[in-house]
Amino acid sequence: MGTHSTKPQRQAHVLMLGLDGSGKTTMLYKLKFNERVWTVQTVGFNVENLDTDRNCLALTLWDIGGQRKMRPYWKHFYPDAAGVLFVVDSWEQKRIEEARKELHRTLRNESLRGIPLVVLANKQDLVGALSAGALCEKLELRRVCEGRAWFIQPCSAATGMGLTEGFRKIVYLMKTPLRQTKEDIKIKMQLNCPSLFRIKKALACGHTS
Repeated sequence: MGTHSTKPQRQAHVLMLGLDGSGKTTMLYKLKFNERVWTVQTVGFNVENLDTDRNCLALTLWDIGGQRKMRPYWKHFYPDAAGVLFVVDSWEQKRIEEARKELHRTLRNESLRGIPLVVLANKQDLVGALSAGALCEKLELRRVCEGRAWFIQPCSAATGMGLTEGFRKIVYLMKTPLRQTKEDIKIKMQLNCPSLFRIKKALACGHTS
């Protein structure tokens, strides 16, 4: 064995939050076992360890139940968190406003000040799902995430699309100082919230068309 294999891994606690039915548990086990696991609503929480290839950082994921009666208990998991994954059902548009309110309430908690956030825009495999850019605007991510490293990742718990990228992004944000992510944030906004950039560019040029 070489020194790389014997080097101890650093554990990082990551919270996986979101409304009930958003696909958190399905997503977790798709990533861990690379297969679709049929689940029931999580009452309480699930905990799984995930190894990464990013400088011996291992993730301990806390998948917390998203039912209305469970949400007041989320705050008890905040103090040890190094990152937050917030899962949104981008197809069930009737609940987007509910998801926005819960996300904003979560990020206002003092224990999560400055903690990196990745929003996972789930169910992109379904016809009619909101794009990551449209979801970015409806969740008001630019406003609520001011002073925080963040990213929005389109994905599908059913097919696995985008899951690895989303988890790699939270690892990157946890390991990288905010000042070093500014350029990444600019690129992210251009790719995922193009309408906002078009509006800003148009205003700068003195026209709106």
